[in-house]
Amino acid sequence: MNPVTPIPPTAEHGIALTERVIASVEADPHRPILAYSAWAGPWLTGEPRPLPAGPLAEAVFPSGRPLPPSLRRWLAFDTGLLRRFGWLDEDDRFTPRPLGELARDELGELWGSCFDGVSDRFDECFLLPGGSDSRRVLATGKGDAHGEYPVLALDVDDIPCVELMYPGLDVYLADTCGLLTVEGDGYSALARHPVYARRMLTHAHQVFGGGFAEECFPDL
Repeated sequence: MNPVTPIPPTAEHGIALTERVIASVEADPHRPILAYSAWAGPWLTGEPRPLPAGPLAEAVFPSGRPLPPSLRRWLAFDTGLLRRFGWLDEDDRFTPRPLGELARDELGELWGSCFDGVSDRFDECFLLPGGSDSRRVLATGKGDAHGEYPVLALDVDDIPCVELMYPGLDVYLADTCGLLTVEGDGYSALARHPVYARRMLTHAHQVFGGGFAEECFPDL
Protein backbone atom coordinates (compact mmCIF):
# COMPACT_ATOMS: atom_id res chain seq x y z
CA MET A 1 0.00 0.00 0.00
CA ASN A 2 1.34 3.40 -0.94
CA PRO A 3 1.63 5.84 1.96
CA VAL A 4 -0.78 8.76 1.96
CA THR A 5 1.02 11.99 1.13
CA PRO A 6 0.08 14.59 3.74
CA ILE A 7 -1.43 17.82 2.49
CA PRO A 8 0.80 20.75 3.46
CA PRO A 9 -0.98 23.39 5.55
CA THR A 10 -0.49 25.99 2.81
CA ALA A 11 -2.65 23.85 0.48
CA GLU A 12 -5.64 24.03 2.83
CA HIS A 13 -6.41 27.71 2.26
CA GLY A 14 -6.86 30.35 -0.41
CA ILE A 15 -5.36 29.97 -3.87
CA ALA A 16 -3.68 26.62 -3.14
CA LEU A 17 -6.93 25.07 -1.94
CA THR A 18 -8.76 26.51 -4.95
CA GLU A 19 -6.14 24.94 -7.22
CA ARG A 20 -7.02 21.57 -5.72
CA VAL A 21 -10.70 22.22 -6.38
CA ILE A 22 -9.98 23.14 -9.99
CA ALA A 23 -7.99 19.93 -10.47
CA SER A 24 -10.93 17.95 -9.08
CA VAL A 25 -13.40 19.72 -11.37
CA GLU A 26 -11.16 19.25 -14.42
CA ALA A 27 -11.06 15.52 -13.70
CA ASP A 28 -14.88 15.32 -14.00
CA PRO A 29 -16.11 18.72 -15.20
CA HIS A 30 -19.71 17.85 -16.02
CA ARG A 31 -20.66 16.13 -12.78
CA PRO A 32 -23.40 17.80 -10.72
CA ILE A 33 -22.31 20.54 -8.35
CA LEU A 34 -24.68 19.20 -5.69
CA ALA A 35 -24.73 15.46 -5.12
CA TYR A 36 -28.18 15.68 -3.50
CA SER A 37 -29.91 17.82 -6.12
CA ALA A 38 -29.73 18.49 -9.86
CA TRP A 39 -31.12 22.04 -9.71
CA ALA A 40 -27.67 23.70 -9.62
CA GLY A 41 -26.50 21.87 -12.73
CA PRO A 42 -22.94 20.71 -13.46
CA TRP A 43 -19.69 22.41 -12.54
CA LEU A 44 -19.09 23.20 -16.20
CA THR A 45 -21.65 23.24 -19.01
CA GLY A 46 -18.97 23.22 -21.72
CA GLU A 47 -15.40 24.40 -21.89
CA PRO A 48 -14.17 26.68 -19.06
CA ARG A 49 -14.79 30.38 -19.67
CA PRO A 50 -12.02 32.28 -17.86
CA LEU A 51 -12.14 36.00 -17.22
CA PRO A 52 -9.48 37.66 -19.42
CA ALA A 53 -6.27 38.47 -17.58
CA GLY A 54 -6.51 42.24 -18.07
CA PRO A 55 -9.99 42.74 -16.56
CA LEU A 56 -9.22 40.17 -13.85
CA ALA A 57 -6.07 42.00 -12.76
CA GLU A 58 -8.07 45.21 -12.26
CA ALA A 59 -11.21 43.64 -10.83
CA VAL A 60 -12.64 44.77 -7.49
CA PHE A 61 -16.16 44.58 -6.12
CA PRO A 62 -18.49 47.57 -6.68
CA SER A 63 -17.88 48.59 -3.06
CA GLY A 64 -14.16 48.83 -3.78
CA ARG A 65 -13.43 45.79 -1.64
CA PRO A 66 -10.77 43.49 -3.08
CA LEU A 67 -11.60 40.10 -4.51
CA PRO A 68 -10.64 37.22 -2.23
CA PRO A 69 -7.72 35.18 -3.57
CA SER A 70 -9.91 32.10 -4.09
CA LEU A 71 -12.34 34.02 -6.29
CA ARG A 72 -9.58 35.61 -8.34
CA ARG A 73 -8.10 32.15 -9.02
CA TRP A 74 -11.52 30.63 -9.81
CA LEU A 75 -12.35 33.40 -12.29
CA ALA A 76 -9.02 32.78 -14.03
CA PHE A 77 -10.32 29.23 -14.55
CA ASP A 78 -14.03 29.79 -15.26
CA THR A 79 -16.80 32.37 -15.06
CA GLY A 80 -19.66 30.19 -16.29
CA LEU A 81 -20.78 28.78 -12.95
CA LEU A 82 -20.88 32.16 -11.24
CA ARG A 83 -22.66 33.75 -14.19
CA ARG A 84 -25.41 31.17 -13.79
CA PHE A 85 -25.85 32.34 -10.20
CA GLY A 86 -25.93 36.03 -11.04
CA TRP A 87 -22.44 37.20 -10.06
CA LEU A 88 -21.54 38.87 -13.38
CA ASP A 89 -23.39 40.66 -16.14
CA GLU A 90 -22.66 40.42 -19.87
CA ASP A 91 -19.93 43.06 -19.53
CA ASP A 92 -18.12 41.13 -16.75
CA ARG A 93 -19.27 43.56 -14.07
CA PHE A 94 -20.11 42.20 -10.64
CA THR A 95 -23.79 42.35 -9.74
CA PRO A 96 -24.11 41.95 -5.94
CA ARG A 97 -27.30 42.40 -3.95
CA PRO A 98 -27.95 43.43 -0.34
CA LEU A 99 -28.91 40.40 1.71
CA GLY A 100 -32.57 41.36 2.02
CA GLU A 101 -32.95 41.78 -1.74
CA LEU A 102 -31.18 38.50 -2.44
CA ALA A 103 -33.35 36.72 0.13
CA ARG A 104 -36.54 38.15 -1.41
CA ASP A 105 -35.46 36.99 -4.86
CA GLU A 106 -34.68 33.50 -3.60
CA LEU A 107 -37.18 32.90 -0.81
CA GLY A 108 -40.09 35.18 -1.66
CA GLU A 109 -41.41 38.35 -0.04
CA LEU A 110 -42.59 36.79 3.23
CA TRP A 111 -39.37 35.03 4.18
CA GLY A 112 -37.03 37.38 2.37
CA SER A 113 -38.25 40.39 4.35
CA CYS A 114 -36.91 38.74 7.50
CA PHE A 115 -33.38 39.59 6.38
CA ASP A 116 -33.93 43.31 5.77
CA GLY A 117 -32.72 44.12 9.26
CA VAL A 118 -29.22 42.81 8.54
CA SER A 119 -28.92 44.15 4.98
CA ASP A 120 -26.90 47.18 6.10
CA ARG A 121 -24.31 44.81 7.54
CA PHE A 122 -24.42 42.47 4.52
CA ASP A 123 -24.70 45.01 1.73
CA GLU A 124 -22.77 43.16 -0.98
CA CYS A 125 -23.81 39.53 -1.35
CA PHE A 126 -23.59 36.81 -3.98
CA LEU A 127 -25.61 33.60 -4.28
CA LEU A 128 -23.87 30.21 -4.32
CA PRO A 129 -25.27 26.74 -5.07
CA GLY A 130 -26.45 24.78 -2.07
CA GLY A 131 -29.35 24.04 0.21
CA SER A 132 -32.98 23.32 -0.53
CA ASP A 133 -35.06 25.52 1.76
CA SER A 134 -31.84 27.25 2.78
CA ARG A 135 -29.39 29.27 0.68
CA ARG A 136 -25.62 29.83 0.57
CA VAL A 137 -24.37 33.40 0.25
CA LEU A 138 -20.91 34.96 0.06
CA ALA A 139 -20.93 38.29 1.89
CA THR A 140 -18.07 40.73 1.34
CA GLY A 141 -16.75 42.83 4.19
CA LYS A 142 -13.67 42.42 6.34
CA GLY A 143 -11.49 39.51 5.25
CA ASP A 144 -9.78 36.95 7.44
CA ALA A 145 -6.02 36.32 7.59
CA HIS A 146 -6.19 34.76 4.11
CA GLY A 147 -8.16 37.63 2.60
CA GLU A 148 -11.30 35.50 2.36
CA TYR A 149 -14.89 36.58 3.05
CA PRO A 150 -17.47 34.45 4.90
CA VAL A 151 -20.06 32.22 3.28
CA LEU A 152 -23.36 32.33 5.15
CA ALA A 153 -26.37 30.04 5.31
CA LEU A 154 -29.83 31.59 5.17
CA ASP A 155 -32.36 29.33 6.83
CA VAL A 156 -36.13 29.76 7.13
CA ASP A 157 -37.07 26.22 8.15
CA ASP A 158 -37.93 27.17 11.73
CA ILE A 159 -36.89 30.60 12.99
CA PRO A 160 -35.33 32.58 10.10
CA CYS A 161 -31.63 33.03 10.72
CA VAL A 162 -28.34 33.81 9.08
CA GLU A 163 -25.42 31.63 10.16
CA LEU A 164 -21.72 31.44 9.39
CA MET A 165 -21.09 28.27 7.37
CA TYR A 166 -17.69 28.58 5.68
CA PRO A 167 -14.73 30.88 6.34
CA GLY A 168 -14.30 31.57 2.64
CA LEU A 169 -15.13 30.67 -0.93
CA ASP A 170 -12.04 28.45 -0.93
CA VAL A 171 -13.44 26.18 1.78
CA TYR A 172 -16.98 26.30 0.35
CA LEU A 173 -15.67 25.07 -3.02
CA ALA A 174 -13.55 22.36 -1.39
CA ASP A 175 -16.51 21.02 0.59
CA THR A 176 -18.94 21.24 -2.30
CA CYS A 177 -16.66 19.37 -4.70
CA GLY A 178 -15.94 16.65 -2.13
CA LEU A 179 -12.41 17.48 -0.97
CA LEU A 180 -13.40 18.21 2.61
CA THR A 181 -15.04 16.13 5.31
CA VAL A 182 -17.14 18.18 7.72
CA GLU A 183 -18.00 16.36 10.93
CA GLY A 184 -20.74 17.39 13.32
CA ASP A 185 -24.18 18.90 12.96
CA GLY A 186 -25.25 22.42 12.19
CA TYR A 187 -24.26 24.97 9.59
CA SER A 188 -21.31 26.22 11.62
CA ALA A 189 -19.78 22.77 12.24
CA LEU A 190 -16.47 24.00 10.80
CA ALA A 191 -16.06 26.08 13.96
CA ARG A 192 -14.82 22.82 15.51
CA HIS A 193 -12.59 21.83 12.58
CA PRO A 194 -8.87 21.57 13.44
CA VAL A 195 -7.84 23.50 10.32
CA TYR A 196 -10.65 26.01 9.86
CA ALA A 197 -11.77 26.83 13.40
CA ARG A 198 -9.47 29.84 13.70
CA ARG A 199 -10.81 31.39 10.51
CA MET A 200 -14.39 30.66 11.55
CA LEU A 201 -13.78 32.41 14.87
CA THR A 202 -12.31 35.43 13.08
CA HIS A 203 -15.46 35.85 11.01
CA ALA A 204 -17.69 35.14 14.01
CA HIS A 205 -16.16 38.10 15.85
CA GLN A 206 -16.20 40.36 12.81
CA VAL A 207 -19.72 39.54 11.68
CA PHE A 208 -21.74 38.38 14.69
CA GLY A 209 -19.86 39.83 17.65
CA GLY A 210 -18.48 36.44 18.65
CA GLY A 211 -21.45 34.20 17.88
CA PHE A 212 -22.03 32.15 14.77
CA ALA A 213 -25.64 32.99 13.93
CA GLU A 214 -28.32 35.62 14.27
CA GLU A 215 -32.09 35.21 14.22
CA CYS A 216 -33.87 37.42 11.71
CA PHE A 217 -37.39 38.82 11.93
CA PRO A 218 -39.38 41.11 9.63
CA ASP A 219 -39.81 44.74 10.59
CA LEU A 220 -43.30 45.19 12.00
